Amino acid sequence: RLFRLQVADHAYYSTLSEDNRVRIEPLPPTRGLIYDANGVLLADNYPTHSLEMVLDKVVDPEATIAELAQILTIDEADRRRFERLRRQTRRYEGVPIRLRLSDEEIARFAVDAHRFPGVDVRAELVRYYPLAEHTAHVLGYVGRINEVEVQRIDASAYAGTHFIGKGGLEKAYEEVLHGRVGHRQVEVNARGRVQRVLTSQLPEPGRDLHLFLDIYLQQE
Repeated sequence: RLFRLQVADHAYYSTLSEDNRVRIEPLPPTRGLIYDANGVLLADNYPTHSLEMVLDKVVDPEATIAELAQILTIDEADRRRFERLRRQTRRYEGVPIRLRLSDEEIARFAVDAHRFPGVDVRAELVRYYPLAEHTAHVLGYVGRINEVEVQRIDASAYAGTHFIGKGGLEKAYEEVLHGRVGHRQVEVNARGRVQRVLTSQLPEPGRDLHLFLDIYLQQE
């Protein structure tokens, strides 16, 4: 048995061990901002935190969500969104369970995080339009990547991000605004928690758009 483990199947088991210890994680780029002709910000990014599950690392997703519901508020709408998105998401990517966690909720989960391998809090930037209805018809909007879009986009270019331009300038200038994905190689423990960063390549942020649109005239 020792000979089989150490010699005959050495390459196989050493690869399994290394995959358990080292993981490659994508680093999503910051989406470019959009300004009007006067330099007024029309499309911004603001930070938020979500609770996500990686299906490959969870044996029973339904039971895990039921346990999470004992320490965090997870309503029926959250469950429906999770079921819909898990069908559209690759198994090694995170599927959101709860969006826009408060600091108190993040702290409550952190206390019991060791009980939920494959579940983690993820920070991300969400699109925000300060002038709302005054610019909606021009800017369009950003939304989650759906099943149809998954088939036509380069999956590696959108690793680590769930959003894409859906209409207006957000869609027309998607390649400009999106940026380039980076990555980092991290060492993890047996539960998949990151212990240290080994190497990293920073993402390239998307380029900003400066429009000829005069927002003051548009508001009038």
